[in-house]
Amino acid sequence: MPQISLPQVVVVGSQSSGKSSILEALVDCDFLPRGRDICTQRPLVLMLKNRATVPGDEHIEWGEFRHLPGKRFYDFSTIHHEIQAKTDWEVGLNKGVSDKQIRLKIISPNVLNMTLVDLLGSTKVLVGEQPRDIEAMVRKMIMDYIIQQNCIILAVSLANSEESGNSL
Repeated sequence: MPQISLPQVVVVGSQSSGKSSILEALVDCDFLPRGRDICTQRPLVLMLKNRATVPGDEHIEWGEFRHLPGKRFYDFSTIHHEIQAKTDWEVGLNKGVSDKQIRLKIISPNVLNMTLVDLLGSTKVLVGEQPRDIEAMVRKMIMDYIIQQNCIILAVSLANSEESGNSL
């Protein structure tokens, strides 16, 4: 049987351009880390699965992480905390980055069936103890995703940024 490669939407753009906010708008829920400097420090593969509501079912939507099989997160603030904890465990507390994915499935009647990838924003300014070649590292990570045949690129740019004309 031939393997079917389903498309995934890869969200790219500069640091703090609103990539994560767009993903949250598609899910209609706040669950991604926020802050100054760098927020997304690891790729987040977000699999959205539409589920029709079932009368009498108290849990209409939830999240499941691949690294915690069988555990459902009904409170989206705990999803936020799990993403942050898993990121801190992998990259440390001083703005490190990693190409190791966090995989999260959101099951909800409010989403379309699709896969989205939230990538690190392109950056030229070091924060924390980031390596000097952070720009090249992030660029390579982005390219590894967007060269895939099944990739749909969602490029996010600040409308009020002087750098909005720059490309990756």
